[in-house]
Amino acid sequence: MEPEFPFEFIILGTPVSFQRENSRAKQEWKDLVRQASQSKLPEMHFVTDKALAVTLYYYPEERMTGDVDNIVKLTLDAMSSHLYQDDEQIERIVVQKFEKGRVFPFRDPSVTLAACMLGPKPALYIRVSNDPHEDLRS
Repeated sequence: MEPEFPFEFIILGTPVSFQRENSRAKQEWKDLVRQASQSKLPEMHFVTDKALAVTLYYYPEERMTGDVDNIVKLTLDAMSSHLYQDDEQIERIVVQKFEKGRVFPFRDPSVTLAACMLGPKPALYIRVSNDPHEDLRS
């Protein structure tokens, strides 16, 4: 059984940068991503071979230190061979931070996104879609 798309989940914690020297911290982040996604997947699922789009919204507790693009690599690597075959399938990535005090109203947030926005921080919302062009259509 292939995962149902769009696929959404939340990770509580601060993403770890690929540039970080501590290999243990990097592996722990990847394990956390994998565990969080696994809890939302069907028990006997197949990895998909479809083209995908990934959305990452980071909600830090305070002002974010470091660059927002540094959270992408390890997060995608953690889902590779688990949710999709290879991260070369990712055709589009949207990554954004939403720091405290910088309010942005979403028109119709999903239940998962709303839970992330209103829940404990720091948190990373992840959405994987099998339609890489869905947000580009008028």
